[in-house]
Amino acid sequence: MTPSRRPARSRAAAAPGQSALAVITIVTALVMAALLIAAGTARAEDTAASGDTYSKDEVLQAVEGFFGDVSEDMARAVDKVFADQGRPNAYIVGEEGAGAIGVGLRYGSGTLNMKPGRVKKVYWQGPSIGWDIGGNASKVFTLVYNLPNVDSIYRRFPGVEGSLYVIGGVGVNYQQAGDTILAPMRAGAGLRAGANVGYLSYTRERKILPF
Repeated sequence: MTPSRRPARSRAAAAPGQSALAVITIVTALVMAALLIAAGTARAEDTAASGDTYSKDEVLQAVEGFFGDVSEDMARAVDKVFADQGRPNAYIVGEEGAGAIGVGLRYGSGTLNMKPGRVKKVYWQGPSIGWDIGGNASKVFTLVYNLPNVDSIYRRFPGVEGSLYVIGGVGVNYQQAGDTILAPMRAGAGLRAGANVGYLSYTRERKILPF
């Protein structure tokens, strides 16, 4: 009687299934490894990005060092800018004088701060034409966004101050040139409100004529 070979055929038939399972296992492992690498890269990029920017706590500490304390109005102004723009990668502290009755002028000076430990002197000046009333002498704390390097601050930044936010005794407005956004927060005596349209030129040296 010829011996049956059916069991051998069963083992042979099982081999392709085992191979497919092995392939699936290898592919799954490779996909998981790729996901872990991507997640690690993303965390590294996030860490590098956050290392080049300022957290809200760091900004509030700088505000306190500049103004002497952090008022509720200033803290709310910082919250507003962070909600609109996120974490800045630089900031300017300085003082300015301004006044307007129809046509106004603004002059200021301060220092630009950018990680890691980069500091530059900066002056600003410019006209503002609109419906402003009064004048002021203010301390100014400006959050800066998307600044490629410290020398990139030296340019003209247009702004529409009629869209400014007034939070108690603090005024906030935005200026933008290209991708770089400035958010000056002003606190001081006097009143400046209205549909003021102008620009500020940030320069290495003080200029008498703002035009």
